[in-house]
Amino acid sequence: MTTRQRPSRSPRSDSRPHARRRIGPGLPLLGVAAGLLTVAGVAHVAATGLVETDVAIAFGALIACGELARMTMPGNRETAPISTAAALGYAMLLDVEGRPAGHTALQVIAVTAVGVIAGALPHLAVGRPPRMEAMARRLLAVALVAVLYRPFSGELYASTGYGTPQGQWWLPLAAMVTLVAAMLLADVAVAAALRAGRVRTALAVAIRDEMRIAGPLGAAVGASGTLLALASHSMGLVALLVFAAPLLVTQVAFRKYAGIRATYLQTVRALARVPEVGGYVDHGHSRRVSRLSLAIGRELGMSEPELLELEYAALMHDIGQLSLADPIPGGATVLTDRGQARRIAELGAEVIRKTGVLDRVAEIVRRQCDAPGPGVPTASRIIKVANAYDDLVGGSDDRDRAAAALERLRADTGEEFDPAVVDAVVTVVRTGGQ
Repeated sequence: MTTRQRPSRSPRSDSRPHARRRIGPGLPLLGVAAGLLTVAGVAHVAATGLVETDVAIAFGALIACGELARMTMPGNRETAPISTAAALGYAMLLDVEGRPAGHTALQVIAVTAVGVIAGALPHLAVGRPPRMEAMARRLLAVALVAVLYRPFSGELYASTGYGTPQGQWWLPLAAMVTLVAAMLLADVAVAAALRAGRVRTALAVAIRDEMRIAGPLGAAVGASGTLLALASHSMGLVALLVFAAPLLVTQVAFRKYAGIRATYLQTVRALARVPEVGGYVDHGHSRRVSRLSLAIGRELGMSEPELLELEYAALMHDIGQLSLADPIPGGATVLTDRGQARRIAELGAEVIRKTGVLDRVAEIVRRQCDAPGPGVPTASRIIKVANAYDDLVGGSDDRDRAAAALERLRADTGEEFDPAVVDAVVTVVRTGGQ
């Protein structure tokens, strides 16, 4: 078993230089591209004037309202479903009540950009600035569809006889669906690349997470934009309100889900503080173990749902110590015999299981003292290594202490610690991936 070395205290013991957020080169490039497109679109409209002013204003107003109602999904993903659907509908519009839509791709970009900016201003006024990355992605996604679709929309409208009884409506529909699918895939790829650089995870894992979390809402947005473009033929501008309503309902449901998830995390963090306030463990221990566990999990390629369970379990891995009559010195479970450590883990798991919604988290906590082997959850193995590392290093920034701790973990690899997890923590610590 490893032994605990008491860390030296300092006012900044819980913040490390390598924990600072890094900004990859993709974000500035994204902003520059969106800015150039905005300037080009606005300059074009200023030089040529708005085509079909009433239609442009109506769609621009809906885009602005959609930006006002933007929301944040799990994983800090900012999205504006109504705004994006309206912009896509405008980009793919063929006609409005029989009037052919003659606006260009640059006008679509200009109307979208102005709508997005107008919708963001009230948020800025109350101190809730939107994420520039998310705004740029929305504009670029719509621009991709507009550039590929608008140059051929007039020819498509005329050649298919769209809107007439003999018209081939399925050809425009097929073109719209194909473009929306391409746009969604491109947006997922961009979002995944940015996220992979931001949280230091594998690109394949980031793509899988984006598809699972943002994919369903993106499909709903794309379908709404397509239907909006088609319905404007017979319904006119009333279609904007008709198709915005289902998206608003969907957005409310997603917002509730995000709120419930945030409440769970806040509750778990509050519970994790109880052993620290009671003097059972060192201040900041659970938070440090959680942060290191998440970095190890990303290094091992865990998905976001797995990482969320890992975060919950890491925060509450010491909650079983509340059952002790005599606290372990410093809360270092690695100093106790294996039987007592296992009892602490089982008691903590029982507390978590009583919530009725975190059974998988309870199992991770229960198995955190097990030797690596078949059936032991990866999250349990990660928490065991992260806890031991923090017992040896604490909140210290001393590189020599960190190096010594890594050597101690390597020495116990096999019987006590999973070799793959130890290799991952070595990589995380040495590359500053926390």
